[in-house]
Amino acid sequence: MKLRSDFLQTFVARGYLHQCTDLEGLDAQAASQVITAYVGYDCTAPSLHVGSLISIMMMRLLQQSGHKPIVLIGGGTTRVGDPTGKDESRPLLTDAQISDNISGIRKVFERFIKFGNGPTDAILVNNADWLDKLNYIEFLRDFGTHFTINRMLTMDSVKLRLEREQPLTFLEFNYMLLQAYDFVELNRKHGCHLQMGGSDQWGNIVNGVDLGRRADGAHLFGLTTPLLTLASGKKMGKSEGGAVWLNSDMLSAYDYWQYWRNAEDADVGRFLRLFTELPLDEIDRLEKLQGQELNQAKKILANEATAMAHGGPASQQAAETARQTFEEGAMAQGLPELEIPRAELESGIAISELLRRSGLCASGGEARRLIKNRGVRINDQLIENEQAALSPAEFSNGTVKLSAGKKKHILLRAL
Repeated sequence: MKLRSDFLQTFVARGYLHQCTDLEGLDAQAASQVITAYVGYDCTAPSLHVGSLISIMMMRLLQQSGHKPIVLIGGGTTRVGDPTGKDESRPLLTDAQISDNISGIRKVFERFIKFGNGPTDAILVNNADWLDKLNYIEFLRDFGTHFTINRMLTMDSVKLRLEREQPLTFLEFNYMLLQAYDFVELNRKHGCHLQMGGSDQWGNIVNGVDLGRRADGAHLFGLTTPLLTLASGKKMGKSEGGAVWLNSDMLSAYDYWQYWRNAEDADVGRFLRLFTELPLDEIDRLEKLQGQELNQAKKILANEATAMAHGGPASQQAAETARQTFEEGAMAQGLPELEIPRAELESGIAISELLRRSGLCASGGEARRLIKNRGVRINDQLIENEQAALSPAEFSNGTVKLSAGKKKHILLRAL
């Protein structure tokens, strides 16, 4: 079908579309009026990671196309835990932990979308505001009759547990009802007609669309993106050092820049479309580059993605740090740092332990293997002794550069 709305035309052209409950109907509304749409985020950690970035970019595109995003913070649903894609129950968090996590993830969104009181300005709401006030019996009478156990048992989040003979608690079983109710509540309070999310949320989204129709006669829409995996098949959002967090206090701008710079060749074009706002014809040119020239496209990807998440100056500094480190072999001061108490240095601290502690290696065993395989350097000097240690004398200038392979570096600073 030929799309009329700017939002969906761009949405499809940049590779976001996976499923839609009624693409033709949504396109007609988006072409004729302001659409209010939401994406939900549970508060299971003090920051979102890069796996959530595609849904944030969806909201950014929605707003830039003249529509209104709602960021739904799951202060209530986090107390239940989404079973989608999980083999076992999520650890239950305390109210204090949830509150702290909410404070952390709020910071992410302001980098990407504009909040305010205007017709297309984003708003942030917390589903605890209505879920915490529910009278359970009344809720079940009003909304439980619209769900059947027969259908709930066909949901992927339930089938996965049952097929693997893993327990699914009754608490988790309620999650799909609560998420569906969120959509109804947002439609009633804010005129929200669209829920967006990853394809793993399709079942929950369809439940909300159906509940709105059954309970209120509302015509609601669901829209999903593909679940992203890397060309290698790995899940997006993880790196060798752990999760790729979006908050700068959990992952430096330099490490974030490096994550994008090290993208697999086959992912570059797709990532440029999804995670930058470069024109499509420029992306077409960049993804056709071959060999060493493709590294230029990766640097552009890293620059654009980091500028959006951390700001232009931080992106420029990360790029310059990388240039000095890799092209000049300099002791670039913009590298991530690890502080080492001098008391530890006095007795000598193993380089393998520093590799583990800094996150350059996942374990001491991995660190020793890397040393054995000639992959570790101190101030660009090869380390060949698996038992080698650092002492205060090596910190004559206050810092030491520790390198794992050619691309991972950190500054060790003596306290």
